[in-house]
Amino acid sequence: MSRRVVLSTFACLVAALVLAVLGILAGSSSLTVPDVLRTLVGAGTPGQELIVLELRLPRVVGGLVVGAALGLAGALTQTFARNPLATPDILGVTSGAALGAVSAIVLAGGSYSVGAGLLTLGLPAVATIGALVTAGLVYGLAWRGGVDSYRLILIGIGATAALGGITSYLIARAQITEAAAAAQWLVGSLSGISWASVWPVIVVLVVITPIALLQSRALEISQLGDDISTGLGVNVQRHRLIVIVCAVLLTAAAVSASGPIEFVAFVAPQIVRRLARTGRPPLLASAFMGAVIVVGGDALVRGVLPGEVPVGIITAIIGAPYLIWLLTRRREREYSS
Repeated sequence: MSRRVVLSTFACLVAALVLAVLGILAGSSSLTVPDVLRTLVGAGTPGQELIVLELRLPRVVGGLVVGAALGLAGALTQTFARNPLATPDILGVTSGAALGAVSAIVLAGGSYSVGAGLLTLGLPAVATIGALVTAGLVYGLAWRGGVDSYRLILIGIGATAALGGITSYLIARAQITEAAAAAQWLVGSLSGISWASVWPVIVVLVVITPIALLQSRALEISQLGDDISTGLGVNVQRHRLIVIVCAVLLTAAAVSASGPIEFVAFVAPQIVRRLARTGRPPLLASAFMGAVIVVGGDALVRGVLPGEVPVGIITAIIGAPYLIWLLTRRREREYSS
């Protein structure tokens, strides 16, 4: 690992922690850093304990883990497909997880303990099933003796559109209260997050991150192509399966906790790739940058902007122009070549 990658990873970690502190301080009730520290060690007033431990801390920790999960998932899919456009958002994985979660909300009227049949598994499990089924379908349709990244992306875009239509249909046929809850959740927000929804994401991150890091060498070699990777001893199909499952589980956990916060998985890996000046996004730095984007965006909407603006709107405002710029830049390169 190069010195620049280490420095970029450390800088992203420090930025995420600083923004986490600011996130705890941000809000209508003014708190100081000593107030927060006293509360965290059990010496705060009852009012401060309610604000810090029950309202703001779950939101900040949720933003950290959701952003980290999305950033890491984006780095895995972009590296696996050797294409910066290949993110869970564009490949349909996010839409599959969202469809599963909306089904739990609309059809069973619940959140983390819902309904009958399959939905009794709860929102995280149903979102994971939706993401896994979508990933398997997209990958299977893109397979033609191998996976071409552009074919994978095009099929993913089609799957995203189809799943979005089904999700909209479910909301249109739902009762008004369930439809409102699903529509609000689909924007992507940390406002309703609680410890019950944060812990599954933490567990997934703790389990999946070491597995993903163990694939770093294979990911590096895979940039040379399938034939060379096989010649160097990489089991390409097994490696791809591990990477896809890791990315899907990370995305599903994040989506089930906060809703689909768009473009984090797309933007975070590309920012750190440019900071580190590497050929592929560094995994840990991408996770920390994802946390920076989500926690920083949430602190911005609570501390600066008037009203309660979902963080998913902020990330879309940041990410959409970047996507347009990247597509334009790639088009210019094609014409110049």
